[in-house]
Amino acid sequence: MNTHDRSARIAKLAIAGLAVLAASVLLVGGVAAYSLLGKDDSEKGTAPPTVIAKPGPTDSGSDSGGRAMTPERAKTVPLSVPTGQKDGVSTGFPHTVGGSISAVVYFWEEYAWLDDQKARQQLEAVTSPDAAGYIDQQISEIRKGRESINLPPSGGTPAGLTVTATVEAVRVRTLKSNALPRGDVVHVWLSFDRYATTPKKSTDDNPLKGEETDFIVKWQDGGWKLTNEPEYWKQRTFPAAYFPDSSYAWRDMWVQVRHED
Repeated sequence: MNTHDRSARIAKLAIAGLAVLAASVLLVGGVAAYSLLGKDDSEKGTAPPTVIAKPGPTDSGSDSGGRAMTPERAKTVPLSVPTGQKDGVSTGFPHTVGGSISAVVYFWEEYAWLDDQKARQQLEAVTSPDAAGYIDQQISEIRKGRESINLPPSGGTPAGLTVTATVEAVRVRTLKSNALPRGDVVHVWLSFDRYATTPKKSTDDNPLKGEETDFIVKWQDGGWKLTNEPEYWKQRTFPAAYFPDSSYAWRDMWVQVRHED
């Protein structure tokens, strides 16, 4: 996803969120990936080979009952529990593909997308030192989003506004690396919903649904780090649209995420 798209989506959500806040004031006055990600997180060590999209259990991508396989009918991906926190972001995920997915999902669900100072702290905690300009680029997007809704370019989230994101599904592929073992660089697409609430309005009647974004992470210094290195960036692929009942999404390796209750 390019900078313009991300900035536009930030602005769209911010406007929707601030509308919720204002209203409140007025009222109150592929199968390989599937089987791989289903493994227990205790299975650590050498990461598995590159994931390749394949159809489902039969040549037609159907289950044993002859029905087309879809993400909502498949096994969900469990998230690893983080073992630490640093500067507002969860850390300590295992050295597995499942661990890389968990790191990205937690990061995005915790991201301070409208607070440039907090977001910088989070990014500095989980971004590779090899990712030249990556942090500044992300902060620039946040500031553009703030300016688009008439906020100062730098600052915190407007008082009373809470924004939460929930990742519904992921699409993962391991990338080739000239320096790292296979499986140590992973490209993760996220399909997520985002909600804006206020103390007086605890639900969002018009959330952003089915948004998508992607990240590349690599295993470095004992953790998964965000990166934009050209060697990996040029290997990015773009998925079919995610729909829970889509056999095309399943064949393109979209799998649902399981959040623990």
